[in-house]
Amino acid sequence: MLFAKAKTDFLEYLEIEQNRSQKTIQNYDHYLTRLIDFAGDIKVSEIDPELIRKWRLWLNRLGTNTSDELGKTTQNYHLIALRSFLKYCAKRDIPALTADKIELARTKRKQVTFLNEDELARIFEQPDTASLAGLRDRAILELLFSSGLRVSELVGLDRDHINLKRREFMVRGKGQKDRPIFISAQAADWIEQYLGRRQDKARPLFIRYSGTKAVDTSGNFQRLTARSIQRLVARYALLAGITKHVSPHTMRHSFATDLLMNGADLRSVQAMLGHSNIATTQIYTHVTDPHLRAIHEKFHRK
Repeated sequence: MLFAKAKTDFLEYLEIEQNRSQKTIQNYDHYLTRLIDFAGDIKVSEIDPELIRKWRLWLNRLGTNTSDELGKTTQNYHLIALRSFLKYCAKRDIPALTADKIELARTKRKQVTFLNEDELARIFEQPDTASLAGLRDRAILELLFSSGLRVSELVGLDRDHINLKRREFMVRGKGQKDRPIFISAQAADWIEQYLGRRQDKARPLFIRYSGTKAVDTSGNFQRLTARSIQRLVARYALLAGITKHVSPHTMRHSFATDLLMNGADLRSVQAMLGHSNIATTQIYTHVTDPHLRAIHEKFHRK
């Protein structure tokens, strides 16, 4: 079977049988198409270790719009997509290389950026809450830190998703997995203030108030995009005098760091972040390492 045909079947399998998100399917399509760009529409059975070795070299030298080369993590995404495709081939009895023949490149552990208590206080003070847009922005900042939501999860929220009295709700994250979200009384209060000032009937929790795309052709307010929230978080960080790069994901890191510093265990933090693998949560060892040192000094005999 030719690779392009098998790729199409695989993407349909992801959509129908695996119920993967459209974003995941688009990414897998993009990564696997790059193999066709390199090798042409070859037979699936012709994908062998030597071809993959040459493809990896090609990927390593492939530039992007912003860099002269693809990062190691991005290169690994290509390999993960191919491994998933090869596992699909095995299920369908399509002659192909076994997925375990593909090893991912080693990558450096991510450096986690988070905000300390003083920086959080300063960034929260920046929005002008006398205006509706500023009140919305304060609610967004409070919710990001209080919940640990991904920005993609936050922009998808509607008014009726959040129970402000119980201060909890469910969200569907990566891999179409549901998880409970809990928020502080402070975050709930700012969201309640924001909704109390709104006079529209729009369903989205956070909507645009400026720009050419603030309303659609029917006059309905439009949902804020992930890019819009990234820009507003970065702007308020700059106004707060924070020199390091701050994004919505920084707020998520700050959420996890705050939990661990106050005694939460790594497994609980894993569940609240929606990580499928504990190894992903272990990037927060900058918090747990000092704790382990204290345990050693207290209990290990001298």
